[in-house]
Amino acid sequence: MECKIVLIGAGSTSFGPSTLLDLFQSEFLRGSTIVLHDIDKEQLNIIYELIITENKIHNDKFIIEHTTNRREALKGADFIINSIEVGDRFKLWREDYEIPRKYGSKQILGECGGPGGTMHAFRIIPPIVDIVKDVEDLCPNALFINFSNPMARVCLAIKRTTPNLKVIGLCHQIGALIFYIPQMLNKNLKNLKLKPYGLNHFGFLMGLEETPSGIDLMPRFNKIAPEFLKKYEDRFEFSSLTFEVFKRFGYFPYVGDNHLGEYLQFGEEFTKTQDMVDWINRTENDGEKVYRKVMRHYKRLKEGKYLKKGMLSKGISGERAVPIIEAMITNQPSYESAVNIPNDGIIDNLPQDLIIECPITVSEAGIRGVKWGNLPKNIAALLRIEASIQDLCVEAILHKSKDLAIATLAIDPNVGSFEMAEQIFNEMRETQKDFIPNFQ
Repeated sequence: MECKIVLIGAGSTSFGPSTLLDLFQSEFLRGSTIVLHDIDKEQLNIIYELIITENKIHNDKFIIEHTTNRREALKGADFIINSIEVGDRFKLWREDYEIPRKYGSKQILGECGGPGGTMHAFRIIPPIVDIVKDVEDLCPNALFINFSNPMARVCLAIKRTTPNLKVIGLCHQIGALIFYIPQMLNKNLKNLKLKPYGLNHFGFLMGLEETPSGIDLMPRFNKIAPEFLKKYEDRFEFSSLTFEVFKRFGYFPYVGDNHLGEYLQFGEEFTKTQDMVDWINRTENDGEKVYRKVMRHYKRLKEGKYLKKGMLSKGISGERAVPIIEAMITNQPSYESAVNIPNDGIIDNLPQDLIIECPITVSEAGIRGVKWGNLPKNIAALLRIEASIQDLCVEAILHKSKDLAIATLAIDPNVGSFEMAEQIFNEMRETQKDFIPNFQ
C-alpha cells in the first residue's frame, strides 16, 4: 500500500540508514514516497545519493525525495519518523554528565534522567515542538513516531503542545530482555507475551504469558531470572543495580543498570563511575563506526565501485517503526511489547497525562495501550517521583520559566538542593547558551 513517510533527521548516519534498511525489506510499502529531511544540507545530500542508488538496486521500490524545507517535506505525510539531536551530541552529553557531578550530584550517565537528562530536555524539546506544530498544520492525521531522547519528556511536550496529534515513542531497550527470555525459559519468542510497564528507561516486567495457552510464566521467571542472568552479567545492562532493585522491589527492571540508575538516588551506590564514562565513549565509538562505514560506501559510489547488492540488501535494524506502520496499513493486528504513549487509563495509579512505556496493540483502527490497572505501590511510588520531575520540566520549557527550570533540577533525587540546582543551571546555561531556551 502506497503512503508518504517522512524521515526527520535523515542526514544522521546512525538513524537514516537503519530506518531505510527496514523500509527496503518491506514489500507492503512498495510504491510509497520516502522523504528525507534534514537541516544539514551536505549530510542530507550524501544520504540521498546513497539511497537513490539503493533504490535503483531494488528496482525503484520507492519514490525517494529529499529537502531541507521541513514544511515542504511534511505536506500530505501519513507517517513521520523523528530522530533529531541538537548540536554536538557527545560533547553536550559529556557536559550533561560532568557539570552536575562537579557541584556534588551523584547522577550517573545524564542522558534521560537526573539533572543531565533535564538539560538534555531543555535543548531538544523546543525544536521538536516547532516540528509538531508544522505537523499539526500540514498533516494532522499523520502518526508521529519519535526516537529522540529523553523520550518520555519529549513525548509529553508533544502531547501538551499538540494534544490531538497521534504520537508514539519507540525505544529498543526492551531488546536485551527479549533476547534472554526465550533461552531462560526454553520457549519460542513467538509464543511469549511480555507485559512491561513503567517509564522509558525506567520500566519493570509486570507480566509474562505463554500464548495461546495463557499460562502465567511470571512465577517461573522470577524464580530463575537472577541466577540465569548473573551468568551473563554486563556492566551496562543487567548487573548489580538491576539485581538489587529486583530483590528489593520484587519486579524485574528490564532497562539495564546504566539507564535505571539515572532515576535513583542510590544509583551510584551500585554502579561504577568509569562504567558510565565508558558507556558514553562506547556509544560515541559505535556511532563513529557507522559513520565511517556509510562514508566508505559513499566513497565507493563516487568512484563508480558501489557494491552490486548495495548496503541495504538484507537484515533488519531491530527497531519497530516499520513493523508498526505495516500493521496499520495492512490491518494485520499485532502486539508490541514496549511503546511510549500517554497513560490515559492504562495505569490507574500514575498521572493520566504521563507518557508511559507499555504494551500496545496495532491495527488499521490505530494504536491502543493494553490496560494494566494499579501497579504495586512500591513500583508506583518510584515512578511518581520521576513523573513529577518530567511534569515540571516540560512546563518549564513550554513557559520558558527560569524558576520552574531550577525547581525541576532541585527536586530531582540526584540534586536535592536549590543551591546545587542554581549552580548547575547557571553553568549549563552559559556553556550551552546556543541551545538552551531563553528562560525568564
